[in-house]
Amino acid sequence: MEIKHAKYIISSASFDQCPKPDRPEYAFIGRSNVGKSSLINMLCNNKKLAKISNTPGNTQLINHFEVVSQSGKKKEQKWFLVDLPGYGFAQHSQSTRRRWEQMIENYLRKRENLVNVFVLADSRQEPQKADIDFINSLGKWEVPFSIVFTKSDKNKETVTEKNVKAFLQELGKSWDALPTHFISSAINKQGRKEILDLINELNSH
Repeated sequence: MEIKHAKYIISSASFDQCPKPDRPEYAFIGRSNVGKSSLINMLCNNKKLAKISNTPGNTQLINHFEVVSQSGKKKEQKWFLVDLPGYGFAQHSQSTRRRWEQMIENYLRKRENLVNVFVLADSRQEPQKADIDFINSLGKWEVPFSIVFTKSDKNKETVTEKNVKAFLQELGKSWDALPTHFISSAINKQGRKEILDLINELNSH
């Protein structure tokens, strides 16, 4: 699948302010500083699409991007890519965290055109409780998802493999079947084709 064009559309403070749900939608979420903006920009081949910040918790709204893609000689497809606020932002007040959590939960549970959520986890780290808890919440809410292990270029391959294996083993304690997962790097574009292939496949359904 080739990305022909991607542009920012709108930032919304609640799911009912989001654009009309008239096309497939894919959301990206993870803990702060997991490399979400860099991954989105890498997928869309546009370094300036999603704003990259070193400040944790910088994304505070539901950010919609319109993507136009084409696969082979098939006609162009339009879909939404969504950049969601991170979870596990300890440096913000409890009331702020709760407001964000409620906004994210409402979006994930009520957005009718949401096809898949890509949950980002840092491949440099051992399994984090915040990631496991969030994924278990997606299961409880029956929201389809995949896992993207980010920043693989900052690891030795053996370390990435070890951390991914440990993460999946931890998930296996509460899941009968493990989700699709990808290993990615925004620097060398590892995982780009595989993630876009999944989106293309889901768009075709």
